[in-house]
Amino acid sequence: MDKFFRLKERGTTVGTELLAGLTTFLTIAYIFIVNPAILADAGMNFDGVFMATILTTALATLIMALFSNYPIVIGPGMGLNAYFTYTIVLTQGFTWQAALGAVFVTGVLFVIISLTPLRAMLIDAIPASLKYAITAGIGLFIAFIGLQSTKIVVDSPSSLVAVGNFRDPVTLLSMIGLILSVVLLVFRVRGSLFIGMIITSIIAYAMGMMDLPGSLFAWPQGFETTAFQLDITGVFEHGLYAIVFTYLLVILFETTGSLLGLAEQAGLMKGEHFPRSRGAYLADALGTTVGSVLGTSPTTAYMESGAGIAVGGRTGLTGVFAAGLILLTMFFAPVANMLSAIPAVTTPPLIIVGFLMMEGLKHLNWSDMEEAFPVFLILLLIPLTYSISTGIGVGFIVYVLIKILRGKARQVHPILYLFSLLFLVQIALA
Repeated sequence: MDKFFRLKERGTTVGTELLAGLTTFLTIAYIFIVNPAILADAGMNFDGVFMATILTTALATLIMALFSNYPIVIGPGMGLNAYFTYTIVLTQGFTWQAALGAVFVTGVLFVIISLTPLRAMLIDAIPASLKYAITAGIGLFIAFIGLQSTKIVVDSPSSLVAVGNFRDPVTLLSMIGLILSVVLLVFRVRGSLFIGMIITSIIAYAMGMMDLPGSLFAWPQGFETTAFQLDITGVFEHGLYAIVFTYLLVILFETTGSLLGLAEQAGLMKGEHFPRSRGAYLADALGTTVGSVLGTSPTTAYMESGAGIAVGGRTGLTGVFAAGLILLTMFFAPVANMLSAIPAVTTPPLIIVGFLMMEGLKHLNWSDMEEAFPVFLILLLIPLTYSISTGIGVGFIVYVLIKILRGKARQVHPILYLFSLLFLVQIALA
């Protein structure tokens, strides 16, 4: 074990890796409730997505652990699942089966890109400001969805949105749950989001808003309702190319940024070189591909893995331990169903994760209009149009136009011109 995971070389022990695996599991445990709850809004079976989320996360994390030796969890990404449900299915009207087909095509393309120099080329083509904007814009998107789901923000015929009724039990409990989770996060409590959900559930039960399940444990059911239900043909029949393109961009930038940040935190970077990067990117690409077959939205590297790294996790053994705990959660489906029944329990993590995704904006020079204004448009339009692709597209197009008008056309990468043209066609034909 020491030889395979290089424990001594990285200054860690089996005990430390076990603690790191447990810490990481507690930190990301909320996704096994929140992700199925979001995809259930698209018409998918909660239990089926619950199983798909667990199996996909465990498999992708094991690939990361065994082939790249990194203490990083890969699982269905927040924001990517919201785009799946609220934009592709509920707004654009495509079936969830076709949406899964788009995820599959995206995963296959990402596998190809990960095996070629094209990945680095695509990453280098997009300015850092736009990369930060994409992540932050998605953060605002899922936070906005969270606020709507908890009725903290409601629709209004005069102003489109308004503040909800805080005397509403769901809204009141949502505020309590949000404040509890934020306080736990401020005090750096491990697994703060998951613990916040548990405490909120206890309060919901005390308020008579939640019924206990007949059993805490049960053999997983309903997996067949989502597994192998994807419609790949529908991707081409309905022309879901813009969706595939958007997913590919978001996964590429989000995963790259997360992996580099976590590797840096663990002290595993060699200068600017990311060792074993191909295996790391393949873990996410294969996770997305297999996840679509099992019945869930695209995967990404979870920044919450940093909690395990912070307590000493330095090798893939952390991921192996975390994956083992993840697989055990499949027997807690009744508990997951109970927790997901109240939006006040599942949505505070969305709002907080949305906030955490804003961090990259600190790197921007807001006094530079050439860089900052396209970022502003992306941040504004992703949540307001309920479309990640529209927000990114407008930001890309305006960025290119500003550079051309400023006489800096040569500073724009040819690939960015191509992306902007594709987005322009998509918006014009929408």
